[in-house]
Amino acid sequence: MNKNVVRNANIASVNTVDELILIISEILQLSDRTRQAMAAETRLLGAVPEFDSMAVVSIITALEEHYGFMVDDDEVEASTFETVGSLADFVNKKIS
Repeated sequence: MNKNVVRNANIASVNTVDELILIISEILQLSDRTRQAMAAETRLLGAVPEFDSMAVVSIITALEEHYGFMVDDDEVEASTFETVGSLADFVNKKIS
């Protein structure tokens, strides 16, 4: 595989993670300190108290609006919301 393709994919993933952290922290109204501590490895579902079923719905809606895609009910799995990185992987697959 071309090194530029791999590097561009990694950059896209990092940008998606950063965007998701902003979206998640805004929806969940997380403190700046909490937001700044978030990374791709940050666990979400079951680890962040504010991350409940209503938050999942709000985040899906925000992702649809921000990235311009639709999420079908059968695409929503708990594993997608396990970490910021797993959510970024889902978004990157939807936009590619």
